[in-house]
Amino acid sequence: MAGESAGQRDATPAVTVERELPPAGGVGFVGRERELGELRGEIGRPGLRVAGGREAERGRVLLVVGRPGIGRTAVALELARQVAADYPGGSFFVRLTGEGGEPLTADQLAEALAPAAGRPALLVLDDVVRGDQLAGVLPSAAGSLVVATSGGPLSGVPDVRPCTLGGLDTPAAVELVARTIGGTRVTNDPRGAETLVQELGGHPTALRLVAAWLAVQPRLSLSETAARLAAVKEPGELVRAFRLVYGSLPATAARILRLLVLAPAGRIDAQVASALAGCSVPAAQNTLDDFVAGALLEGGGSRPYRVPGCLAPLLHALVERLDKPEDVRLARARMLERTVRLLRSCGATLAGEALDDGLPRTLRFASREDAAGWLTGRLPALMAAARAAVADGELDTLARRLVAALVRALVAMPGGPPSMAAERYELHVLVLGVAERRGLHREKAAALINLADLDAEAGREDAALAKYRQALDAARAGDDTDAEGRILEALGGTYLARQDLPRACDWFGRALALRQGRGELVHQARLHARIGSVLTYQGRYGPALREWRSSAGVYKRLGDIPSQARALTEAARVQEYAGHPEDALRTCRDALYWARQAGERRLEAAVLLRLADALDRLGDSSGAGLQRSAAQRLFRPGEFPAF
Repeated sequence: MAGESAGQRDATPAVTVERELPPAGGVGFVGRERELGELRGEIGRPGLRVAGGREAERGRVLLVVGRPGIGRTAVALELARQVAADYPGGSFFVRLTGEGGEPLTADQLAEALAPAAGRPALLVLDDVVRGDQLAGVLPSAAGSLVVATSGGPLSGVPDVRPCTLGGLDTPAAVELVARTIGGTRVTNDPRGAETLVQELGGHPTALRLVAAWLAVQPRLSLSETAARLAAVKEPGELVRAFRLVYGSLPATAARILRLLVLAPAGRIDAQVASALAGCSVPAAQNTLDDFVAGALLEGGGSRPYRVPGCLAPLLHALVERLDKPEDVRLARARMLERTVRLLRSCGATLAGEALDDGLPRTLRFASREDAAGWLTGRLPALMAAARAAVADGELDTLARRLVAALVRALVAMPGGPPSMAAERYELHVLVLGVAERRGLHREKAAALINLADLDAEAGREDAALAKYRQALDAARAGDDTDAEGRILEALGGTYLARQDLPRACDWFGRALALRQGRGELVHQARLHARIGSVLTYQGRYGPALREWRSSAGVYKRLGDIPSQARALTEAARVQEYAGHPEDALRTCRDALYWARQAGERRLEAAVLLRLADALDRLGDSSGAGLQRSAAQRLFRPGEFPAF
């Protein structure tokens, strides 16, 4: 990334790897004995796995294909559950599309699936779009298994014979209906059950939708339901079943269901649903549970709710047809506002800060552990919300607040700054995009500074220098001298990391001049010290001594006695290097006086050790020993001097 500018960096979604297979939902798995038998047979079939009498360095790949909602994921997971015990490396489940349906790249997948390497592992890769997504992600351990699902055959994946799914056979389809509505109703109307199954072509998702709808309408016969379906003039079994069920929903519930497709990353909870619909959290929770019971949503319990992928396009089409753009934008704004409040509550809880007394209970976290768990679990959706808010272009104020709250929460996360660097980088890229779009020079400078800081932390010094210079131009355009001073010092620090001491000294000097012009003593004292350090490294002891004495003088004006003592001690070090031990001894005694005035035990001990070194250079070994003994008495057992 060193060669990229901030604006060129792609905002790619993270890959979520589930280390446990998702449970079978609803009424469980039904039928498909023939298909499962074929797939199990494929696992041990000789092929490229045995080439030239040796094991190839790749696992077996099985492919399950079929139309949306036909049950390809259910079949893949059922097969995985049946054979999981044969794979000591564990079972992994990954969706290979992002929240917008875009295919994830092979590089993203390879990095995310690295933990699956080593021992024979079982990977379920859901919704593969292109064959090249599998390149490089096949486990290297012999005996591994990949079960992939796709809408059709994949080119470029050798030795794979797709298992193509059609509708359920009639007995299995009738059983699926019976599990939902009860066997009695099916027994009482067997012809109606078979007609219903035939009307829906054995399509599993369509059958689940209609069966769940029938379960709450005990007086409606299966024959009458089949007749109603026949009257729905829509192409495709799934569309007809959905139209029948959706058309019977109360207007409020129908609107909530439509709006759920606006949830970032497709992850839904009661807070998201409540904000989108403008209703209470308990009411939203009850509605979500009803949707799960009606096979209109997946998940629940410890898993996030999701709109089934085969229903999402139908709901998006309804939103475009039935909801005004301003109403959709208002729903999104409510959701983002709620997310901002949750993030602020999360960040404050993680940082141990007091929460606003007026914050509702539903927006509070019981502990830091709860806040950390929420942030970790919701991070893909939160990142998706930030991307969507920035892309909208009409919600820039909310987008900026959301990103700021999310960055703050990530920084407060235990172990967050190192582990969340990629997410923080992307968030600052998003802020930069908004600032450039709106012509906000100060915010552009701040975003570029943050990006450059992250580049510098990661050792990408060329990228950091380029962004600091861009930030400097933006800060000057926005007349932000505080940011300008920070950038000048950061440039000096980056050149110092590159061991380019002359340039480091030059940029620190520019920063010092600016801070002197603004009368900012704290910054002046620190910059005098930084320049003094660089000059010392260069062996320019005379100018270095002046800088350290200037630093000590400014600290004295500030009343910062410990820092004054430290600066004087460094001045004494420079005098020693310059070959003036007597001057170093006098300066050390001054530093010792101020260290004792500060009352800092460890600082006093460190100065005493520096004084001992000065006495050694003067040949006073007994005096040096006395100073070291005095310093040792100031340290507790096991402590070591650190200055």
